[in-house]
Amino acid sequence: MKFFIDTANLNDIAEAEALGVLDGVTTNPSLMAKEGITGAANILNHYKKICDLVEGDVSAEVIATEYDGMIQQGEELAALHPQIVVKLPMIADGVKACKYFSDKGIKTNMTLIFSAGQALLAAKAGATYVSPFLGRLDDISTDGLNLISEMRLIYDNYGFKSQILAASVRNTMHVINCAKLGSDVMTGPLSSITGLLKHPLTDSGLAQFLADYKKGN
Repeated sequence: MKFFIDTANLNDIAEAEALGVLDGVTTNPSLMAKEGITGAANILNHYKKICDLVEGDVSAEVIATEYDGMIQQGEELAALHPQIVVKLPMIADGVKACKYFSDKGIKTNMTLIFSAGQALLAAKAGATYVSPFLGRLDDISTDGLNLISEMRLIYDNYGFKSQILAASVRNTMHVINCAKLGSDVMTGPLSSITGLLKHPLTDSGLAQFLADYKKGN
């Protein structure tokens, strides 16, 4: 499973990259705003900075909600850097735009996926990545992981090449369960990655090793 980090914070991206396990980055307008990055020129420049930090794909989201605007913004984003993936919303014009970019060989990420039907449409349109939002489904007492399972079954049934990108991942158990279910990618905050390092027996075992070494040396 590929590990993406869901942030626009350059320090968090650099820390995840330094671990040697980072495969890419996802962002959205909310994450940009959280870092105080506003204005079209500043946002585009920030995407370039992210691409300079990592080797993998970087999802950059369009703001337009109608087809022509999505095409214009998507082409501008794709021209920024070869690593850019055009991120599109799961609405009718988003699906049309996905098909347009797929036919042109431009990578896409269909976002805000909340049902198997939406995931099926995204795959039919040739999306590179399809992003079901686990945490937001959990928030309304719906099993987000079940959607991952349904998508895996459907995609395997028909040989769809679209990659399942588990988004809105909020904790380490989300990561582990996504891996069990066969998600191709997960994206979450830095804590969802570094949290996998933690185990009390590792800490106590290392402390014991060091204490024993100190006694004998």
